[in-house]
Amino acid sequence: MNGSTVIEFVLLGLSGSQSAQLLVLLLVLTCYTIDLVGNLLIMVTVWTEPKLFQCPMYFFLANLSLLDISLGSVAAPKLLTDLLISGCTISYDGCMVQIFTFHFFAGVEVFILSTMAYDRYVAICNPLRYTTIMDRQRCFSLLLLCWGGGLTHGLFQTAVTAQLQFCGPNVLDNFFCDITQLKNLACSDIHISEILYVFSDSLIILPNLLTLLVSYVTILVTLCGRFGKGGKKGLSTCGSHLMVVFLLYGPLLFVYMKPSSASKVDKMASIFYMVVTPALNPLIYSLRNKEMKGAMGKLKNKCKHFLLNQQE
Repeated sequence: MNGSTVIEFVLLGLSGSQSAQLLVLLLVLTCYTIDLVGNLLIMVTVWTEPKLFQCPMYFFLANLSLLDISLGSVAAPKLLTDLLISGCTISYDGCMVQIFTFHFFAGVEVFILSTMAYDRYVAICNPLRYTTIMDRQRCFSLLLLCWGGGLTHGLFQTAVTAQLQFCGPNVLDNFFCDITQLKNLACSDIHISEILYVFSDSLIILPNLLTLLVSYVTILVTLCGRFGKGGKKGLSTCGSHLMVVFLLYGPLLFVYMKPSSASKVDKMASIFYMVVTPALNPLIYSLRNKEMKGAMGKLKNKCKHFLLNQQE
């Protein structure tokens, strides 16, 4: 523990009111259920439909769904438990695990969204070479880079935090171990650590954000000359992706790319990108995508036939 005397942290959670806690419990439980069921359904649909699985866009979408389940599971199960028992502590080691898993999965998701933007750029702006550029080997290589980038980010953030010493107090006004508040409890000098945090966050967020902006500006310019069915389909697909990007980047930029921290507001932003956004993503992609809805219909029919055959 690097000289720290604090062995656990107290998390104040989302609300001190009993009635408000019940409402929050229901909302978090609903979001987490949708997160698990919706994203698992997308993964199974893509993996069981050969046409979708061979398409790079849906290949990356299935991986995005896996990340949404993982990201949503970083804090939601413990948050639900804490709401039930109306109190929460987390060990020092458990806190470090939360920091690593959050920054790991969030980092991979940031890279995945940029990769999906690049995929749409190639598909719309260079359609004749799309299958050649985005072949299976290229997709797996890009996916490996995404996971490697997220792993590096998670390890770096955790290593910097592990160097801080905590002597007390040990109370965090949040529902999980958030670096933006945790560093303020350190009894050691955090000046260098803050520089490293900003460097790491900037290194992962800004280049990926620039990739997204360049990709979609180019795509929109290209689609401006297409008013047919192909252009409308491209706009619909890109619109869904941009909604997901906004839902993730908006709260993340608000919390991690500003100099000061307002715990109450940051807490609301945190619950959004850790609980709400993973639940909204499958709804956005499934409700706005005809191919996905068609594949889900086929999967539903297959399940019905299988159940009927089992009963006979």
